[in-house]
Amino acid sequence: MKSRIADNLAQLHKRIQQAERRYQRPPGSVQLLAVSKTRPAEDILAAATCGQRHFGENYLQEAVEKITALADLNLCWHFIGPIQSNKTRLIATHFHWVHSVDRLKIARRLSDQRPAHLPPLNICLQVNISDEASKSGLSLSELPEAARQIAGLPNLHLRGLMAIPQRSSHFEQQRHSFRQLHQALQSLNNEGIGLDTLSMGMSTDMEAAIAEGATIVRIGTDIFGPRD
Repeated sequence: MKSRIADNLAQLHKRIQQAERRYQRPPGSVQLLAVSKTRPAEDILAAATCGQRHFGENYLQEAVEKITALADLNLCWHFIGPIQSNKTRLIATHFHWVHSVDRLKIARRLSDQRPAHLPPLNICLQVNISDEASKSGLSLSELPEAARQIAGLPNLHLRGLMAIPQRSSHFEQQRHSFRQLHQALQSLNNEGIGLDTLSMGMSTDMEAAIAEGATIVRIGTDIFGPRD
Protein backbone atom coordinates (compact mmCIF):
# COMPACT_ATOMS: atom_id res chain seq x y z
CA MET A 1 0.00 0.00 0.00
CA LYS A 2 2.71 2.49 0.99
CA SER A 3 4.70 1.91 -2.21
CA ARG A 4 1.57 2.29 -4.35
CA ILE A 5 0.69 5.58 -2.67
CA ALA A 6 4.28 6.76 -3.10
CA ASP A 7 4.21 5.87 -6.81
CA ASN A 8 0.85 7.60 -7.29
CA LEU A 9 2.05 10.76 -5.56
CA ALA A 10 5.19 10.82 -7.70
CA GLN A 11 3.11 10.49 -10.89
CA LEU A 12 0.75 13.26 -9.78
CA HIS A 13 3.57 15.65 -8.97
CA LYS A 14 4.98 14.95 -12.42
CA ARG A 15 1.59 15.77 -14.01
CA ILE A 16 1.37 19.00 -12.04
CA GLN A 17 4.90 20.03 -12.98
CA GLN A 18 4.26 19.28 -16.66
CA ALA A 19 1.07 21.36 -16.60
CA GLU A 20 2.85 24.22 -14.84
CA ARG A 21 5.44 24.27 -17.63
CA ARG A 22 2.89 23.88 -20.41
CA TYR A 23 0.75 26.79 -19.23
CA GLN A 24 3.59 29.09 -18.12
CA ARG A 25 2.81 28.77 -14.42
CA PRO A 26 5.67 29.33 -11.95
CA PRO A 27 7.21 26.08 -10.69
CA GLY A 28 5.60 25.06 -7.42
CA SER A 29 2.63 27.40 -7.81
CA VAL A 30 0.08 24.55 -7.68
CA GLN A 31 -0.41 22.71 -4.39
CA LEU A 32 -1.65 19.11 -4.24
CA LEU A 33 -4.46 18.55 -1.74
CA ALA A 34 -4.85 14.82 -1.01
CA VAL A 35 -8.55 14.07 -0.55
CA SER A 36 -8.49 11.48 2.21
CA LYS A 37 -12.20 11.14 3.02
CA THR A 38 -13.15 7.51 3.82
CA ARG A 39 -9.47 6.54 3.87
CA PRO A 40 -7.93 5.06 7.03
CA ALA A 41 -5.31 6.89 9.04
CA GLU A 42 -2.75 4.37 7.79
CA ASP A 43 -3.17 5.63 4.22
CA ILE A 44 -2.71 9.23 5.34
CA LEU A 45 0.40 8.24 7.27
CA ALA A 46 1.79 6.52 4.16
CA ALA A 47 1.24 9.68 2.11
CA ALA A 48 2.71 11.87 4.85
CA THR A 49 5.90 9.82 4.92
CA CYS A 50 6.26 10.69 1.20
CA GLY A 51 6.12 14.39 2.03
CA GLN A 52 2.40 15.08 1.51
CA ARG A 53 1.30 17.65 4.11
CA HIS A 54 -2.16 18.83 3.02
CA PHE A 55 -5.22 16.57 3.37
CA GLY A 56 -8.89 17.22 2.55
CA GLU A 57 -11.81 15.72 4.44
CA ASN A 58 -15.59 15.74 3.82
CA TYR A 59 -17.02 13.82 6.77
CA LEU A 60 -16.54 15.66 10.03
CA GLN A 61 -16.64 12.97 12.71
CA GLU A 62 -14.38 10.67 10.72
CA ALA A 63 -12.02 13.58 10.06
CA VAL A 64 -11.76 14.62 13.71
CA GLU A 65 -10.81 11.05 14.68
CA LYS A 66 -8.02 11.02 12.10
CA ILE A 67 -6.81 14.53 12.97
CA THR A 68 -6.57 13.49 16.61
CA ALA A 69 -4.83 10.19 15.83
CA LEU A 70 -2.26 11.87 13.57
CA ALA A 71 -1.76 15.05 15.59
CA ASP A 72 1.98 14.47 16.07
CA LEU A 73 2.56 14.65 12.28
CA ASN A 74 1.70 18.38 12.18
CA LEU A 75 -0.36 18.04 8.98
CA CYS A 76 -2.51 20.75 7.41
CA TRP A 77 -6.20 19.81 7.34
CA HIS A 78 -8.74 21.19 4.86
CA PHE A 79 -12.50 20.75 5.23
CA ILE A 80 -14.00 20.44 1.75
CA GLY A 81 -17.51 19.06 2.39
CA PRO A 82 -20.95 20.63 2.87
CA ILE A 83 -21.27 22.51 6.17
CA GLN A 84 -24.28 22.28 8.46
CA SER A 85 -24.71 24.88 11.19
CA ASN A 86 -24.36 22.33 13.97
CA LYS A 87 -20.93 21.28 12.66
CA THR A 88 -19.21 24.66 12.58
CA ARG A 89 -17.70 24.50 16.07
CA LEU A 90 -15.78 21.29 15.38
CA ILE A 91 -14.66 22.59 11.99
CA ALA A 92 -13.50 25.90 13.48
CA THR A 93 -11.58 24.02 16.19
CA HIS A 94 -9.82 21.31 14.19
CA PHE A 95 -9.14 22.58 10.65
CA HIS A 96 -6.66 25.00 9.09
CA TRP A 97 -8.67 25.58 5.89
CA VAL A 98 -12.33 25.43 4.85
CA HIS A 99 -13.07 25.35 1.11
CA SER A 100 -16.85 25.07 1.19
CA VAL A 101 -18.24 28.26 2.77
CA ASP A 102 -21.36 29.07 0.80
CA ARG A 103 -23.28 31.54 2.97
CA LEU A 104 -22.71 34.36 5.41
CA LYS A 105 -24.38 32.55 8.33
CA ILE A 106 -21.82 29.73 8.18
CA ALA A 107 -18.91 32.17 7.89
CA ARG A 108 -20.11 34.10 10.95
CA ARG A 109 -20.40 30.91 13.00
CA LEU A 110 -16.90 29.81 11.98
CA SER A 111 -15.51 33.21 12.96
CA ASP A 112 -17.36 33.28 16.28
CA GLN A 113 -16.32 29.72 17.16
CA ARG A 114 -12.66 29.87 16.11
CA PRO A 115 -10.62 29.35 19.31
CA ALA A 116 -8.74 32.46 20.38
CA HIS A 117 -5.38 30.69 20.59
CA LEU A 118 -5.51 29.66 16.91
CA PRO A 119 -4.65 31.86 13.91
CA PRO A 120 -7.49 33.00 11.65
CA LEU A 121 -9.15 30.17 9.74
CA ASN A 122 -8.29 30.19 6.02
CA ILE A 123 -11.45 29.97 3.94
CA CYS A 124 -12.54 29.79 0.34
CA LEU A 125 -16.01 30.69 -0.85
CA GLN A 126 -17.69 27.92 -2.81
CA VAL A 127 -19.14 29.17 -6.09
CA ASN A 128 -21.76 27.25 -8.06
CA ILE A 129 -20.04 28.11 -11.30
CA SER A 130 -22.32 25.96 -13.51
CA ASP A 131 -25.59 26.98 -11.77
CA GLU A 132 -26.45 23.36 -11.01
CA ALA A 133 -29.48 22.92 -8.75
CA SER A 134 -27.89 19.87 -7.12
CA LYS A 135 -24.76 21.73 -6.00
CA SER A 136 -24.07 24.10 -3.14
CA GLY A 137 -22.38 27.41 -3.66
CA LEU A 138 -22.88 31.10 -4.17
CA SER A 139 -23.98 32.30 -7.57
CA LEU A 140 -21.67 34.67 -9.40
CA SER A 141 -24.18 37.47 -8.77
CA GLU A 142 -24.23 36.79 -5.00
CA LEU A 143 -20.47 36.48 -4.70
CA PRO A 144 -19.28 40.12 -4.51
CA GLU A 145 -21.51 41.15 -1.59
CA ALA A 146 -20.86 37.91 0.29
CA ALA A 147 -17.11 38.30 -0.19
CA ARG A 148 -17.16 41.89 1.08
CA GLN A 149 -19.02 40.91 4.26
CA ILE A 150 -17.05 37.74 4.96
CA ALA A 151 -13.69 39.44 4.35
CA GLY A 152 -14.46 41.65 7.35
CA LEU A 153 -15.05 38.86 9.87
CA PRO A 154 -12.37 38.92 12.58
CA ASN A 155 -11.27 35.29 12.94
CA LEU A 156 -11.30 34.31 9.28
CA HIS A 157 -8.79 34.90 6.49
CA LEU A 158 -10.67 34.95 3.17
CA ARG A 159 -8.14 33.39 0.80
CA GLY A 160 -10.03 32.65 -2.40
CA LEU A 161 -12.68 30.71 -4.29
CA MET A 162 -13.57 27.07 -4.81
CA ALA A 163 -15.75 25.38 -7.43
CA ILE A 164 -16.76 21.95 -8.66
CA PRO A 165 -17.92 22.62 -12.24
CA GLN A 166 -20.30 20.44 -14.18
CA ARG A 167 -18.49 17.37 -15.49
CA SER A 168 -17.21 17.57 -19.04
CA SER A 169 -14.83 15.44 -21.06
CA HIS A 170 -14.06 18.37 -23.39
CA PHE A 171 -10.90 20.23 -22.43
CA GLU A 172 -12.03 23.63 -23.70
CA GLN A 173 -15.34 23.37 -21.84
CA GLN A 174 -13.44 22.49 -18.68
CA ARG A 175 -11.24 25.53 -19.21
CA HIS A 176 -14.27 27.77 -19.78
CA SER A 177 -15.76 26.92 -16.37
CA PHE A 178 -12.46 27.43 -14.55
CA ARG A 179 -11.86 30.68 -16.43
CA GLN A 180 -15.12 32.04 -15.03
CA LEU A 181 -13.93 31.37 -11.49
CA HIS A 182 -10.55 32.98 -12.19
CA GLN A 183 -12.27 36.05 -13.62
CA ALA A 184 -14.49 36.26 -10.52
CA LEU A 185 -11.39 36.21 -8.31
CA GLN A 186 -9.72 38.92 -10.40
CA SER A 187 -12.87 41.05 -10.15
CA LEU A 188 -12.88 40.77 -6.35
CA ASN A 189 -9.18 41.64 -6.25
CA ASN A 190 -9.90 44.72 -8.34
CA GLU A 191 -12.22 45.78 -5.52
CA GLY A 192 -9.33 45.44 -3.09
CA ILE A 193 -10.33 42.20 -1.34
CA GLY A 194 -6.93 40.55 -1.97
CA LEU A 195 -7.42 36.85 -2.75
CA ASP A 196 -4.63 34.43 -3.64
CA THR A 197 -6.26 30.98 -3.86
CA LEU A 198 -8.23 29.12 -6.54
CA SER A 199 -9.22 25.67 -5.29
CA MET A 200 -10.33 23.92 -8.46
CA GLY A 201 -9.54 20.84 -10.46
CA MET A 202 -9.68 17.13 -9.73
CA SER A 203 -8.14 14.11 -11.39
CA THR A 204 -10.17 14.33 -14.62
CA ASP A 205 -9.82 18.09 -15.19
CA MET A 206 -6.65 19.03 -13.32
CA GLU A 207 -4.74 20.24 -16.37
CA ALA A 208 -7.58 22.54 -17.45
CA ALA A 209 -7.74 23.98 -13.94
CA ILE A 210 -4.00 24.62 -13.87
CA ALA A 211 -4.23 26.27 -17.29
CA GLU A 212 -6.75 28.71 -15.81
CA GLY A 213 -4.89 29.55 -12.62
CA ALA A 214 -5.64 26.86 -10.03
CA THR A 215 -3.43 27.11 -6.95
CA ILE A 216 -4.86 24.02 -5.21
CA VAL A 217 -5.98 20.83 -6.97
CA ARG A 218 -7.99 18.26 -4.99
CA ILE A 219 -7.10 14.64 -5.78
CA GLY A 220 -8.29 11.46 -4.03
CA THR A 221 -8.62 8.25 -6.04
CA ASP A 222 -5.47 8.87 -8.10
CA ILE A 223 -3.50 8.88 -4.84
CA PHE A 224 -5.21 6.27 -2.68
CA GLY A 225 -6.86 4.05 -5.31
CA PRO A 226 -10.55 3.20 -5.76
CA ARG A 227 -12.74 3.32 -2.66
CA ASP A 228 -14.13 0.07 -1.33
